[in-house]
Amino acid sequence: MEPTVTENAVAIRSVSKRRGTFALRDVDVSIPTGFVTGLVGPNGAGKTTLVKAILGLIDVDRGSIALFGDRAPADPETRDRIGVVLDQITAAPEWRVESIGRKVGLLYGRWDDRRFHELLDRFAVPRANRIGALSRGQTVKLSLAMALAHAPQLLVLDEPSSGLDPVARRELADVIREFMIEPDHTVLFSTHITSELDDLADHVVVMSRGEVAYAGVLDDLHEQFAVVRGAGGFPPAALPSTIGLRRDTSGRWEGLIRAEDTRWFGPEVVIDQASTDDVVVHLAEPAGTDRKDISA
Repeated sequence: MEPTVTENAVAIRSVSKRRGTFALRDVDVSIPTGFVTGLVGPNGAGKTTLVKAILGLIDVDRGSIALFGDRAPADPETRDRIGVVLDQITAAPEWRVESIGRKVGLLYGRWDDRRFHELLDRFAVPRANRIGALSRGQTVKLSLAMALAHAPQLLVLDEPSSGLDPVARRELADVIREFMIEPDHTVLFSTHITSELDDLADHVVVMSRGEVAYAGVLDDLHEQFAVVRGAGGFPPAALPSTIGLRRDTSGRWEGLIRAEDTRWFGPEVVIDQASTDDVVVHLAEPAGTDRKDISA
């Protein structure tokens, strides 16, 4: 029986989770089916915690997470539909690459060992090597081969390009594009490299301090926000709606605003459309924050 295709591959509703001094707080966001969604934010924003909660690797304190319309991410059918690439490979370092199909493949009803070895050859991962002897790039490629070998519908990647050289990053991007040829396929990838969003993502979720600071279509993000730059006095009326206001020692300042809030500023102020990086950097600070200790 063919799996049911739902509007959202992942639906996260009012999820909270405390881990030590860090907490996810009332995260409410959906990952739409058929699109690439980038999960972005500074280190410590909550990206990895949210990914682990989605995959059922940690329990949440409150709220619910549904995958493909179901609340059971650990059941075998759901597991078959999800390919995962985490920061750490889910295989023992002493295992040889060529043996993984006989071990990890047992966990998946749709594991295709021939497909797995085809991917190893494509990614030039040495089959005879032990996993612990692989480079960072080879480990990511091995994880990707494992993730794709059981024909998933949802591909979840947590910081997959961290530590990769430009060539390996391009190969990873090509694989994601090929995966998305099928209309029922979905990708969720977390990253702190915002240029990857511009190249790959249709939707974006910006995390800041354990909360969702923005979620929506990537192109809309660029249209909704602007960066204002100036010197001297900052308009007091604009302060409540300015996000992450930053000053340097010479009195220059910079902040993020909604595009409709340009009315507060005069002709002496420079207003530019915000880049993805601008939005992520400034959304890491609460609205109206005046960071005098940070240079613009």
